[in-house]
Amino acid sequence: MADAEQKARWAVREAQEQFEREQSAAHKTRREAFAAAQKAGLSLRDIGEEVGLHRSRIAQIIAGK
Repeated sequence: MADAEQKARWAVREAQEQFEREQSAAHKTRREAFAAAQKAGLSLRDIGEEVGLHRSRIAQIIAGK
């Protein structure tokens, strides 16, 4: 395997791993923000209207699904 190809394979794997780490952190942040908003008195419908999602999806996100 050529050195350039090996480096490209490594770069692709590293980029995917970084994406997955960042995505996981973003999901956690969103879930925490939605739960805090609900605790502060916003309904699932209110939260959904703010972000353009259905209230059932908001409930799933808060539940970690």
